[in-house]
Amino acid sequence: MSTALDEQIPAKAVDNLLIATWNIRAFASLTRKWTAEGDDSPKRDLRGLRAIIEVLSRFDVIAIQELKGDLRAIRDTMSFLGEEWGFLMTDVTLGDTGNNERLAFLFHRERVKPSGLAAELVVPPERLDRLEANALREQFCRTPYAVSFVRGKSTFILVTLHILFGDVDDDRIPELNEIADIFSDWARRSNRWHHNLLCLGDFNIDRAGSPLYDAFTRDGLTIPDVLLNLPRSIFDANPMDDEEKFYDQIAWFTTGSRRLIDLELRTGGNFDFLPHVYTEMDMSKSSRSYRISDHYPLWVEFGLPD
Repeated sequence: MSTALDEQIPAKAVDNLLIATWNIRAFASLTRKWTAEGDDSPKRDLRGLRAIIEVLSRFDVIAIQELKGDLRAIRDTMSFLGEEWGFLMTDVTLGDTGNNERLAFLFHRERVKPSGLAAELVVPPERLDRLEANALREQFCRTPYAVSFVRGKSTFILVTLHILFGDVDDDRIPELNEIADIFSDWARRSNRWHHNLLCLGDFNIDRAGSPLYDAFTRDGLTIPDVLLNLPRSIFDANPMDDEEKFYDQIAWFTTGSRRLIDLELRTGGNFDFLPHVYTEMDMSKSSRSYRISDHYPLWVEFGLPD
């Protein structure tokens, strides 16, 4: 897998910044065997974790969704990566819709440093009293998590979230609308301080032109072309099929007073780990999803100013 990563993901350099997002399925406990067997629980084993770590190590900052209450897997990850790496995370979100999930950022200390801000986004009470259709009436089911980082001369705020899935698609629209509103105002304020704002995570949206996509992008948030039609899930056979989903995203504003400053998009992509792990075993995609993930990691590379 290391060779494939070398071929597909740019190397870390003095003039670039590599940011990723990954929903790692139920990232919680771990069976400390190289390969978990029939009666072992959980099915995530050391081989799967080693593959996850190999992917994570290629980036400067990674937003992780579905980190759970049990921290064995993330603690083993940090132990393997070593003191050059750090992480910041929320506590678990209680309640049925919270699914016992945390949100987290892993970061390479020699490449980026936290610049001071770490916050969960809480909606002001007066905004929850609005009467218009599709307005958010309660707090996010999993509170978005924001952390600011600095690399060289560039300061950037990353906000990660995992949008409510709900019983029907329309259940997601209020949270998507609220994120669009929050980000529009926040990007303008951040820009005044020469800071950048980017959002990344699992937004549970569909392709461009769908009601969910339109809610997310209605105030100008832009998903780069390089990410638009890439598969997000290991179960997506054909990304051009109208039935496929594009839940995971990285987005920012590209025009006016909300645009990025001193960060120039170079490229981006996903990474398909399936051809490189457990290949000698007769193992279904579903089984591998519990060992690694049902989502592909999604990433972008930015060029930095001199």
